[in-house]
Amino acid sequence: MIIRQIPMGYMDNFSYLVACEQTRDAWVIDPAPEMQRILAEAEKASVHIKAIINTHGHGDHTAGDAELKRLTGAPVIIHSLDKDRYPQADIFLTDEHTLQLGEITFEVIHTPGHTPGGICLYAQGNLFTGDTLFVGDSGRTDLPGGHRPTLGASIRRLMELPDDTIVWPGHDYGPTPSSTIGWEKRHNVNAVEYGYYVAD
Repeated sequence: MIIRQIPMGYMDNFSYLVACEQTRDAWVIDPAPEMQRILAEAEKASVHIKAIINTHGHGDHTAGDAELKRLTGAPVIIHSLDKDRYPQADIFLTDEHTLQLGEITFEVIHTPGHTPGGICLYAQGNLFTGDTLFVGDSGRTDLPGGHRPTLGASIRRLMELPDDTIVWPGHDYGPTPSSTIGWEKRHNVNAVEYGYYVAD
């Protein structure tokens, strides 16, 4: 799997270019509006953007959708429970299933709590968490549609993944740009409250 983590100045967001090495098909996850940086990464990797995936419907994660779709023709995909936040998407996910990127099969994990339609994407030991799980923290729940106990339950599900799973968050808010499930169990500030803390 090809992964390019692209830092954006817009609220310290991370956008991701993810591609299949065999087919060179690519997705952009949560595109911020700095299109030229995303397109430059795609060109350097010699990949073709086939879809735009939003982990949830907040504006800092959907800000680049329309322009990237215009430039590439790629459809925009979001969970149906966040349809009110981004109604112009092309495909609305309605349940947990898989999405295919070339020869890579991604699990779509519905992780409500930050927003009702929050999702994470998991494949080949990599987990793209949007605003569900940050490095050392988790998404806020004081915005409309947020619910802290629900988010805690969502994150507990993620903690069932292997400890060496790499966590790729939606913002650069932690001490490192990525972490692992095992690290989060030991160091995330919400681990005790949410019930997944593991002592060293």
